[in-house]
Amino acid sequence: MLEKQNTLLDAYKNAKYQVTGHGKRDVSVLLDSLSNQTGQEESDMYGSGHIIDSFQEKMAAYLGKESAVFFPSGTMAQQIAMRIWCDEKGIQKVAYHPLCHLEIHEEDGLKELHHIEPVLLSDPNKIIKMDDVVNMKEDVSCLLLELPQREIGGQLPTFEELQGISDYCREKGIKLHLDGARLFEILPFYEKTAAEVCAIFDSVYVSFYKGIGGVAGAILAGPKDFAEKSKVWKRRHGGDLISLYPYILSADFYFDQRVGKMEEYYKGAKELAALYNECEGVCTLPITPVSNMFHVHIQAPKHEMECILADTYGESGVGLTGHLRENGENRCFFEVSLGDNYLEVPNNNLKKTFTVLNKKLKTRTLV
Repeated sequence: MLEKQNTLLDAYKNAKYQVTGHGKRDVSVLLDSLSNQTGQEESDMYGSGHIIDSFQEKMAAYLGKESAVFFPSGTMAQQIAMRIWCDEKGIQKVAYHPLCHLEIHEEDGLKELHHIEPVLLSDPNKIIKMDDVVNMKEDVSCLLLELPQREIGGQLPTFEELQGISDYCREKGIKLHLDGARLFEILPFYEKTAAEVCAIFDSVYVSFYKGIGGVAGAILAGPKDFAEKSKVWKRRHGGDLISLYPYILSADFYFDQRVGKMEEYYKGAKELAALYNECEGVCTLPITPVSNMFHVHIQAPKHEMECILADTYGESGVGLTGHLRENGENRCFFEVSLGDNYLEVPNNNLKKTFTVLNKKLKTRTLV
């Protein structure tokens, strides 16, 4: 079994192959993106210049929006989007899912910095549906939808449901904002372009370090007047660094490298989830993924599974995850997000990994 001084993360890192992500997040991420640069182009300065302007125009066109603004973080971008829509309507309330990033990961930034009150829709374990929106009892300025809903395995509504929610919001004068941190990753499932998805939203945020794998950074896109207001708020938030080009160049480089691979990542997620679901006491959420990400739930204590997984990596040479989270008594789970790494794992090695894992899980249940 696993020696005490080792950890699951150590075993994962030491495996010959890692299933998730694009590889190590080290300085090579930036170095690779600079490899095709001459070094003679002037940097952006305080939100203007060719580097930032050209990337913003490129992303506005890709997303089908009038204007786009580059931000150093999605946290900053989305709080500002909510503030703009609330100021426009004069109602300091927005609606979103109980497990929205703004609610659980931002230290109440929306409430403390902007004095905006959230209205939580839907059961935490379910996605927001049309009935949740129609039955909302409070007036709000904006409804935020996260696609996919990360904290519940990356679930998605149907595109028809999204269209219905959009039509209803426009009828009622409610702005619809897309938390599209993983927008690129859901396009294969919907069989839509980014512009087609974004067309039903008034504003949209996308990330460049998640599925794209850049250093950091985000785009906030929408109408021109919305974008201009967001630039003012970016300055107020301290987001206009003297230069953002390291983030922009890596975002641009990896966007071109990986946005066309989302279909492969999605296909891989469905293949991998099927292998997990064949294992004793294991199930994925969703059962069939709708993007490159999903959750794996295991009917076993966290400390026990850490040993089983680490031993499995040692025998097969393939690491599945470096982190487990408790999920009730004698249960644990982890998140899977596929990228370039998965495409490099030989099929025979992957199958061996799950043969070994399933054998260990079955032996455990017999003890």
